[in-house]
Amino acid sequence: MGIETQVTAFAGSKLLLFIGDQLAVILRDDFAHIPWPDHWDFPGGERDPGETPEQCVIRETREELAIALQPRDLVWKRDFPREGSLPVWFFAAHLEASRESDIRLGDEGQCWQLMAAETYLNHPRAIPHFAERLRLYLGECGR
Repeated sequence: MGIETQVTAFAGSKLLLFIGDQLAVILRDDFAHIPWPDHWDFPGGERDPGETPEQCVIRETREELAIALQPRDLVWKRDFPREGSLPVWFFAAHLEASRESDIRLGDEGQCWQLMAAETYLNHPRAIPHFAERLRLYLGECGR
């Protein structure tokens, strides 16, 4: 992509991160005070002041999985408006399978795992609206 999105109002960013042909997912902490506790999540999170959506998702992926991305690694992007709230941006990136050895869990989440996209789509602890975004990406990109 290379060109960053110039957006001033958004809540955060999420990433469909493919390592080889597997999706990197994080099992959320099991705390009642967070949304979707003990569910499989994608890397990403809330925006820091002044960040673009790309900067946000690159920082969050580094913090959560220790994977360093470049803007050119982001091959798809889409914003998803939310009623009564700011939109969230979703991105996709595809890295070589060898990058699995770079992954280290940050200080949020119980564990990480590589999972087939189809497994996520049918998993009982997938976040439903995230599964829909994954399904949309796979349909648009012919994967």
